[in-house]
Amino acid sequence: MTEHYYSENPGVEHDLRQVIFEVLDLCLTCTTDAGVFSRDGLDMGTRVLLEALPELHGRILDLGCGWGPVGAALGKRYPDAQLVLSDVNSRAAELAARNLAANGVTNATVVQGDGFAAVEGGFDAIVLNPPIRTGKAVIYAMFADAAAHLNPGGALYIVIRKQQGAESAQKYLSTIYGDVERIAREKGYWVLRCAEPEARHEEE
Repeated sequence: MTEHYYSENPGVEHDLRQVIFEVLDLCLTCTTDAGVFSRDGLDMGTRVLLEALPELHGRILDLGCGWGPVGAALGKRYPDAQLVLSDVNSRAAELAARNLAANGVTNATVVQGDGFAAVEGGFDAIVLNPPIRTGKAVIYAMFADAAAHLNPGGALYIVIRKQQGAESAQKYLSTIYGDVERIAREKGYWVLRCAEPEARHEEE
């Protein structure tokens, strides 16, 4: 059976390593491992996403958190926010919890589950670097599920490369959300802000 970073329980041998990176005027030190996404450090898409985000408040979900760079950065940047980090990969979830603690982030919790399976309640912001390799059906289902987990006035923030379907994703998102806007474009990556799912439902 082929394993991917979105496997629930990676069987590949552990290979822990420490990575240090700067983002949002923060210097973070994290531990990564084999069997997780971008184990060599912060990937460009996630960096573009983080740097495009507006100021966030309230309850924030880092969906598909991997080893936790987004949650660690946002947790330190917004200490008054409440973060939830979620990933299907048990190894990634364990690393995320470890990295939150290592960077002094106390306003975040980590859950392990597929998509929104282990996630409860609503959010003022959902942040997602979608697992492209899972395929369009899985990713589009995540987009739709996110709409049901946004608080009034909340927004979903997504990063996706143009060559990996950013334009078609934006068109699909516009069938779910009443307000879809590209807020950044850098190095082939688009960052989309999706809000007002209730407006789209009212039209239907």
